[in-house]
Amino acid sequence: MKIDMHCHTRAGSIDSKISLDEYIRLLKEQGFGGMMITDHTTSKGWKVWDEIRNEEEFKDFVVLKGIEYDTRDAGHFIVVLPDGVQLKLLNVRGLTLKHLIQIVHQHGGILGPAHPYGVKSSSFMSLRAARKNASLIEQFDFIEVFNTCETPQANELASQLAEKHGKPGLGGSDSHKADYVGMGYTEFDEDITCNDDLIRAVRENRIVGAGGREREATPGMARKMHWTAVYGFMAYNVGLGYLFTPFRKFRKVQELTL
Repeated sequence: MKIDMHCHTRAGSIDSKISLDEYIRLLKEQGFGGMMITDHTTSKGWKVWDEIRNEEEFKDFVVLKGIEYDTRDAGHFIVVLPDGVQLKLLNVRGLTLKHLIQIVHQHGGILGPAHPYGVKSSSFMSLRAARKNASLIEQFDFIEVFNTCETPQANELASQLAEKHGKPGLGGSDSHKADYVGMGYTEFDEDITCNDDLIRAVRENRIVGAGGREREATPGMARKMHWTAVYGFMAYNVGLGYLFTPFRKFRKVQELTL
C-alpha cells in the first residue's frame, strides 16, 4: 500500500494552498491508497476529513491522523497517536524533545524527526538537542528518510542516519502546493486502514520502500537557508516556546483530570 506520509492541508497549515479533497483526488490519480495529514501542531485538517469521509468518492481512500509538532529545541517531529487518543497538549507548540518523547510514548504513540538534515532552523541534526543529547535518537520510532522539499544530499544523510540506528524510514511529499502532491511516498507490505495499523506496521518495520523525487530548487529554498532566516526562526520558535509554557501546563492539567 502506497501512502504519502507528510501532507499539509489548507485547513490546518496557513502556508498550504491545497484543500483536503483536492489532495485526495490528486493522490488517487497517482495510485496512492492513503495519506497522513501532518499539519503544524494542529488537528484541524482531520476535522475536515470527518466532514467528507462518507462521500462516495473517498470511501476507498485512507486518511491517517498525524501532527508535525514544532519542538522548542529539536525542530519538527512527526507524531502519530493511536486511534481515539487526542492530546490537546500537542496543539500548543514548544515542548522540548525530551518531554515530547515521554508524552507520546506514554500514550502509545510513535514519533520521528521530519527532514532531519533539512532547513537548519527546523531540522533535528542541526539543533541543540542533537548536539547535547544524541542518544535521544535511540528513542525515535522512525526517521523521515525522504522529503520532496529537501535536497538529494539531505535525504541521503537521513537514510544513512536511519540505517546507522536501525530505524524504519518513512517518505512523504511535505506538499504545500498541488504541484508537489504525490512526489514522496512510503510503501507498506500490508493494508493500513487506521492509526493503530500504522503504529503496529512501523514498530514491526513492515515498510518495503520510501522515496520519490525532489522538487527543483527555488529562490525561496535559498532564502530559507540564509543565516538571517535560520537564526531568526530559531529565536522566534524558542520565544514562542517559552511564551506558551503556561498554556501547555494548563492543557496538561486538563488531560490528567479527564
